[in-house]
Amino acid sequence: MSAPTRMTPKVGILEKLGFATFSTASNVVFNFKDLFYLFFLTNVMGISIAHAGIITALGIVWDAVNDPLVGFWAVNHKFKNGEKVRPFALWCAVPWAITVVLMFTCFDVAYGVKLAIAMAIYFLFELFNTFAAIPYNSMGSLATNRDEDRRAINVARNLGGCVGSAIGAVAMYPLLNLFGGLDAEGNIIPGDPGKNAFFYAAIVMGAVCILGSFAHYFTTRERVKQEEENEEKIRLVEAFRMLFACRSWVLNTLYVLCYGMLNLLIMSTINYYATYVIGSSSAATIIMALYLVVSVIFSVLSIPIDKKLGRRKTMISSAVVYVLGKIWFVIDPFSMGAIMVNALTVAYAMTLAFVLFNTNRNNIADLIEWQSGRRIDSLVCTCDNLAAKLSKAGANLLMTGALAAAGFNAELDAQPAAAIDTINALLGWVPMCIAVVMLIVVFFHPIEKDMAAMRKERGE
Repeated sequence: MSAPTRMTPKVGILEKLGFATFSTASNVVFNFKDLFYLFFLTNVMGISIAHAGIITALGIVWDAVNDPLVGFWAVNHKFKNGEKVRPFALWCAVPWAITVVLMFTCFDVAYGVKLAIAMAIYFLFELFNTFAAIPYNSMGSLATNRDEDRRAINVARNLGGCVGSAIGAVAMYPLLNLFGGLDAEGNIIPGDPGKNAFFYAAIVMGAVCILGSFAHYFTTRERVKQEEENEEKIRLVEAFRMLFACRSWVLNTLYVLCYGMLNLLIMSTINYYATYVIGSSSAATIIMALYLVVSVIFSVLSIPIDKKLGRRKTMISSAVVYVLGKIWFVIDPFSMGAIMVNALTVAYAMTLAFVLFNTNRNNIADLIEWQSGRRIDSLVCTCDNLAAKLSKAGANLLMTGALAAAGFNAELDAQPAAAIDTINALLGWVPMCIAVVMLIVVFFHPIEKDMAAMRKERGE
């Protein structure tokens, strides 16, 4: 076991803003891609739902596979300034933004070539997205070892994420309209107007990514260093042994896995729901606006809720609210009241889940150092991302496969009843069942007990 760690200085407001701005950039990409990429492939590029599902699923699998590979490389890599993860925000910003723009660029080529180009670009995007995610997910544990500061950083990240979600989702349809891509009813105009609008909107998103990444790099610092000086490279087998020896990491990975599946279903299905169930694509803006407002409120309240209830009980409340909030929607998915209650309760649940599993990650990096004497911050987050993204790939194939089997066809103005029922199920009882699994995982999560044992032994 490693020796007690000296407390780092308190994190200032400027640094928290740096975390928030980078989270804004990350969530611009995350929400823009999750909300619109599948929709863009099917309804703008003219790729069939089955082929689009394969492209996105394989991209997620590639993203999952490259996560631990990049994370393991980062564990054994050090930049010239002595830091291990923060400089990724500087060096990967521009190529990351370029791939975002390319993803939403229509290429006027043969159908087979179009599929190949879409696949290649998506793979490049996921590679640079992984590099960009290393400081996003690891810096919370490296900037400070104060638990209150780590919670505050993750709250700042989530608030920044809400801003990013607004830019990537709520502001998207106004941007498309600004660039001439929407008709009077708020639907995407077929042909060049829709294609060009997505391209120009993607340029805006890419610029935000670069600005957010640079702001993060120039305002944050790595302060937490490994207690025991050891420059020996960590072998891959040894790194995974460290992870799986930590029960908190295993359970938190299962928790993140459920979160990833829920997020994919919400973000990928909402535009289809707005377009084909409500009858207007831009109606997704109202739903997402409510989601974001509630997310902002509970981002701020997550710290007092966590302090009052404790980590485990707060995570339990998150999963319970998610399940209960689905009941009305499952009964009547055509009710605007039901979808608004759904958005409100999902926002509460997903906001608390985000803040808490990231704070857990920060704590787990300390637990693993306590147990093994080595810090593997970048591998802690990238390896649980591996499991989460594989589950997202499965959820993606489930969604697109179910829609294809139900007869979904983007060229139809009105979808068959089976496709409508499938869309409603993907927003209703399917995520409800996943949230029940999440609740079971939380009951066995040992993070509070593990942290108490570490602090007791260290005399903190």
